[in-house]
Amino acid sequence: MRVSTLLWRLLAILSVLLGVIGVIVPGLPTVPFMILAAWAASKGWPELERWLVNHKRYGPHISRWRERGAIPRRAKVYATAMMLLSVSILILSDMPTWGVLVITTVMGLTLVWMWRRPD
Repeated sequence: MRVSTLLWRLLAILSVLLGVIGVIVPGLPTVPFMILAAWAASKGWPELERWLVNHKRYGPHISRWRERGAIPRRAKVYATAMMLLSVSILILSDMPTWGVLVITTVMGLTLVWMWRRPD
């Protein structure tokens, strides 16, 4: 097996594992990790890609992303709420002001990008 194939497979496995953890841990997204896993698998593990794309729960999300770059409105609302909660916690923490500003700016830019994606 080539090194590049091994690296793609490792990324796919890591992404699937993070997605599975996201099922259990509130606030950790599952679908983006499954989308990443399908993409990585397409580079070196076609069987895993096929399984993910045909998965009953995650397959439709992967297909919508591949076809239109779509993010469901419900996911956008949930992500927005989690980011607002995170910023609130950051503001109440003893993190330096510059850190809060950097993280808040990154989250804000992410929200703008996300809400501009089709539903």
